[in-house]
Amino acid sequence: MPDPATLHPLSGHDRTVFLKPLVTDPRIEVGEYTYYDDEEDATAFQQRNVLYAYGPERLVIGKYCAIASGTRFLMAASAHPTMGVSTFPFTIFGGTWTERTLDLVTGMPSRGDTVVGNDVWFGYRALVMPGVRIGDGAIIAAGSVVTADVPPYAVVGGNPATLIKKRFEEADIDRLLRAAWWDWPVELVTEHLPTIMAGTPGEIERIAMTRKGIPAS
Repeated sequence: MPDPATLHPLSGHDRTVFLKPLVTDPRIEVGEYTYYDDEEDATAFQQRNVLYAYGPERLVIGKYCAIASGTRFLMAASAHPTMGVSTFPFTIFGGTWTERTLDLVTGMPSRGDTVVGNDVWFGYRALVMPGVRIGDGAIIAAGSVVTADVPPYAVVGGNPATLIKKRFEEADIDRLLRAAWWDWPVELVTEHLPTIMAGTPGEIERIAMTRKGIPAS
């Protein structure tokens, strides 16, 4: 099994990095085994893929997420004022313009943290807007612009991204969320990889029940 503290988990393939050992910005939190793939420079993720991260808002990404090349997260500082006639960002240019408008900008409501669950797959060049929350097990299609929250185990795509389908029935989604296989010890994950990759929610639930006493439904 790969070491989650290794920056390049694939020998000879520098285009793939585990993000947890890479990230140094305290406003970005990434779980173990989540990786980013980019043929140009995957190690520039913080600078090239997390944009306008000037405010207090955080980007939180869970474990075991697969993030394809070109996926970007826009943070709250990317927003322009829309409460009046003009959306021009006078404040950023300094001097009198800043003095006369700073209170207006700092008083704008925050969109909050951007939060991504566990086991989420981002397709090529997906774009996530500020304050969005993406549930566990979701799939974000290539080229999607995610402007609203995404439920667990949903497949979304388009601009703006809309629901394509749910991966499982609601009862099975509940089973998977309770089982939370991504929180198992990595040794247990490794032991049950065939079931995690190709099994059913019921089988995952039974493994979790054996481990933690979760009642089967």
